[in-house]
Amino acid sequence: MLIQKLRLKRGWSQQQLADASGLSARTIQRLENGHAASTESLKCLAAVFEVDFATLAPGDTMDDRKEQEAFRYVRRLRGFYVHLFQYVFVIAGLAAINLIFMPRYLWVIWVMAGWGIGLFGHAFMVFRPAWFLGPEWERAQVEKRLGRSL
Repeated sequence: MLIQKLRLKRGWSQQQLADASGLSARTIQRLENGHAASTESLKCLAAVFEVDFATLAPGDTMDDRKEQEAFRYVRRLRGFYVHLFQYVFVIAGLAAINLIFMPRYLWVIWVMAGWGIGLFGHAFMVFRPAWFLGPEWERAQVEKRLGRSL
């Protein structure tokens, strides 16, 4: 995750970092997703970022795990917002087409409903409300099964 943090700090895209380091964009993606890096790759990146080679070596501290989880959440959130904007713009366009060419039959409602269900599912997977099948619910069910009250 340090590689991604250093890249974002400089305002570079993954492709820009790949060009500067001589690595492929796919390699940069894999490294930012937590895959193991070769020594040569780490040396190339250390030279580009002008940092010591040892600082890019992956660690497994609690802070590293929290940071990785935060980056994963932000990626999921960005994916949801892209999905939401696509939904709004495509449905608006389809509604305009529907109202111009077939105003008596609003078929766009079926598209809105079908895609809306998918969008709701995507939102649910990103935001995961804690009250629904979360840790508190799980603990309550275990206590209920054991016959203990909370």
